[in-house]
Amino acid sequence: MQKEKIQILYHSDEIEKLRYIDGKSDWIDLRAAKEYHLKPFEFALIDLGVSVKLPEGYEMIIAPRSSTYKNYGIIQTNSIGVVDESYCGRDDILKMPALALRETEIHVNDRVCQFRIIKHQPVIEFEDVEDLTDASRGGIGSTGKQ
Repeated sequence: MQKEKIQILYHSDEIEKLRYIDGKSDWIDLRAAKEYHLKPFEFALIDLGVSVKLPEGYEMIIAPRSSTYKNYGIIQTNSIGVVDESYCGRDDILKMPALALRETEIHVNDRVCQFRIIKHQPVIEFEDVEDLTDASRGGIGSTGKQ
């Protein structure tokens, strides 16, 4: 398997270096680089302490970890973040836009979100049709609770 390289500039020597969590996932955790004390409905751009240079033709998807809301009571306000390879300068520091839904504290090195990189979407062509003839699943949100 070919490895892609991401250049990482750390802006804090307090956060752990980026790495895979052994055997758990191919997403990579990002950590808070500063201390935050947030009150309910307070917004913060959580400094993640790194700038990156992605390989040409790739983008980074940043999303909350599955435990972020439970542990910190914050939600990522843009649902996911998309960082393309043009964000490659020393001042392009990754941040997580977060809204606190309860009073919370986030400490340096807390894992608050995660990322993966993907290739850019290929150029696509849209084709207008009169009907789609494959079987219907009932629409988005129709699969029930269990």
